[in-house]
Order: sequence, then C-alpha cells, then structure tokens
Amino acid sequence: MTDYQSIIDKYYPAASKLRDIYLRHCRSVADEALAVARRKKLPLNESDIIGAAMTHDIGICRTDASGIECHGELPYICHGIAGAGILRKEGAPEEWARVAERHTGSGLTADEIAASALPLPPGDYMPQTLLERLICYADKFYSKSGRMERKDLERVRREMARFGQSSLDRFDDLNREFS
Repeated sequence: MTDYQSIIDKYYPAASKLRDIYLRHCRSVADEALAVARRKKLPLNESDIIGAAMTHDIGICRTDASGIECHGELPYICHGIAGAGILRKEGAPEEWARVAERHTGSGLTADEIAASALPLPPGDYMPQTLLERLICYADKFYSKSGRMERKDLERVRREMARFGQSSLDRFDDLNREFS
C-alpha cells in the first residue's frame, strides 16, 4: 500500500506554515469522512478513506493562493487536476487520484467549465464512486483559512449557492446521502 505520508513529506516541507495548514485541513476531512462512514456503515476500507482524504488537496502546493501560503503558478481551481497528476506520478492508488481530481466544489461539469471559462482541461470532474462522493462531502465542512473549525450545514449551503443552483443541488444530494 502507498504511504500517503511520504507523498505529503515530499511536497510539503517540514516546519512550513503550508504543511501545517495542509495537515490540519486534511486530518479534519479524514476525521469527518471516517465519522460519516462509521455512522452510515459504508462499505469502504478505513485506510482507503484516510489515504484519499489525506491526499485530496496534494495539488494546492502548485497553485497561487497566498492566503494559505501557496506560491505556485497555477490558479487555485487547478489544484484537483494538479493533485491527480502528482498522485499518479508518485504511484498512489488511482482511487486517490480520482478523489483529488473530482472533489472541487460539489464536482464540476464540462458545461460549467466551458460556461465559466475555467482554466481546466475539458471534461467532467464529478465525484462518481462512493469514496469520491464521501471525501467531496466531508471536504466542504472545512476551510484551509481562518479558524479552520467545522462549518455548520447552513454555512456550507450558502457557500455552495455562490457557485450556482446546480452546485447547491449536487451538495444537497451529497448531504442526503451522507447525513
């Protein structure tokens, strides 16, 4: 099995603020996903949940988001695609790469990418598998900025609504599945 920590260590230097932000966020997402999986008795391996959650944002180091100490060159919206590339390069399970690729927002459709002229390769980046949907859902409750505390459902819904009704509807579907 792939050691997610060795991948994190390679891309997030020890004693850096970005590493601290990254680990705190991903650990919160992992804990949330594990709690949901246990409560709902989901047929997922806990080590797969942890590995996917701990690497879902691995690509943020390649983006330009100074508010969370990211000083790369890509727009932040590209972190999922960048992360999937990193995970594939490092030989991580394809399931983890697909989680990274498909967790942004409540997923992104090809039509939304085109309509908003997002700087992403054409395609659908919608969470499809149970693991992909679970991590996408858990991720929405934790930010990488501010106090990084768990958001309540209404705050998450307000944030998703800013990206349009389709985004909110997809989140609501995830919430029905996992709440």
